[in-house]
Amino acid sequence: MPEGHGRRFHLGRVVQPVAAVLTAVLLLGIPFWLVIVTASKNQAEALNPNLSLPTEWQLFENFATVFTDGKMLPAFFGSLLVMVPSVLGVLVLGAMAAWVLARRSSRALAIVYALAISGIVLPPAVVTIVLLLRQLGLAGTPIGMICVYMGMYLSTVIFFVTGFVRTIPPELEEAARVDGASPVRVFVTIILPLLMPVLATATILICLYIWNDVFYALFVVGGRLDTLPLNLYQVASSGLYLQNWHLIFAYIILMSLPLLITFMIAQRKIISGITSGAVK
Repeated sequence: MPEGHGRRFHLGRVVQPVAAVLTAVLLLGIPFWLVIVTASKNQAEALNPNLSLPTEWQLFENFATVFTDGKMLPAFFGSLLVMVPSVLGVLVLGAMAAWVLARRSSRALAIVYALAISGIVLPPAVVTIVLLLRQLGLAGTPIGMICVYMGMYLSTVIFFVTGFVRTIPPELEEAARVDGASPVRVFVTIILPLLMPVLATATILICLYIWNDVFYALFVVGGRLDTLPLNLYQVASSGLYLQNWHLIFAYIILMSLPLLITFMIAQRKIISGITSGAVK
């Protein structure tokens, strides 16, 4: 290898990682820093959000203000009330449907699979959903909101899990059936444990969507049930947070902490779930 070519190759190996890190810092670090420093300022300094440091850090004081005056605790439990059943329901139903679709091959099931994953690209009709929930008596109720989220994200789980199930050797299921295991037992004891990495990935994605949703929640349960994004929307429009950017950014940090902690704990399973289908 010529000496000049070797130098360019070595320089490229150094420059590319540095460029990637700098790009990540610019795209992620600067917005994150803006949120932190703005949430740590007083009202006067935060009136025009910028990257400058506060003259006096009062991050925890702002946390205490939004937690008490912003009524975050009821909104937190409201978010859990609709998110936990939605995620559990969509994972169970989606995994079972994906198992059947992955193990059966026919033209009819291919059409069913195409319809099942069409929800990924087709936006839900909000007006139709609200009218249907009113006809069913579920408008403005947590059960109605749970049904909406399950219908919206079932396609995502089916899409994720179907491809993963196809990588699992069918011989494992056949051996269990020979031993007399029922289809339910085969799914629970054989398939479900193998699906944990990809289900962990789907769980984080769906939790992220539901936890930050304000649009659909506003139409379905707005005014009857508080979730964190709905509560932030309401208080940001009221006198408490009007022009109080330090409190708005402090609320955003507190609202993001549960998912951030969950992601940090489960990041290995998430990465495994994303890559496992490619390496099996």
